[in-house]
Amino acid sequence: PNGKAMTREDIEDVIKAFGDAAQDAKALGFDGVEIHGAHGYLLDQFLWEGTNQRDDEYGGSLENRLRFVVEIVEEVRHRVGPDYPIMLRFSQWKQQDYEAKLVNSPEELERFLKPLVDAGVDIFHASTRRFWEPEFEGSNLNLAGWTQKITGKPTMSVGSVGLTEDFISGTFASKKESVEQSGIDELVERMTNHEFELIAVGRALLQDPEWLVKVKEGRLNEVEAFARKSLAKLY
Repeated sequence: PNGKAMTREDIEDVIKAFGDAAQDAKALGFDGVEIHGAHGYLLDQFLWEGTNQRDDEYGGSLENRLRFVVEIVEEVRHRVGPDYPIMLRFSQWKQQDYEAKLVNSPEELERFLKPLVDAGVDIFHASTRRFWEPEFEGSNLNLAGWTQKITGKPTMSVGSVGLTEDFISGTFASKKESVEQSGIDELVERMTNHEFELIAVGRALLQDPEWLVKVKEGRLNEVEAFARKSLAKLY
């Protein structure tokens, strides 16, 4: 209610800014770029009907709500050329609403993803709060798994890797949930089954910078897990 709708000029300025940033990143030697379209931030505010109240070509239908992000991807692709990797991060959940949904079925997810693939996305970073949770009924695939199945593109999964049970169940959850070894065993199984190619790890690395080395070498008993008490230390 207190927001201000972006004008067409505002939209064009943001599209150009993304293009400028991507072009600069390539010139500086970065191997690729990731466009953040998740968690209720600006791009996601266009994607989600809960925040997108526009009545022009950028609002209403799913295809219209995608238009802003598609135009950003197209601009980035134009600036960096055909062979430079572009990743897009998206999510169902929002900071404003953990239960929010962009899509409610595999069919809707396909409608969501196809324009983004056509625009030039190479890799999808499908952000979930817990990587082991199925996205749709009737399948154990998570959001990254479904995205790869639909698009054939590489995907990255994320969500509570390396967090302790007390953090998962007591900080941002309404019911107790846990996974053995902070999800490592199931994570390895899912990656071995090619459900997704990449996994993002956040808080666990903040808590223990040697997390990756310890996991790779099988020294799980030495991992310093991220727990509820870690919030006070790090934030």
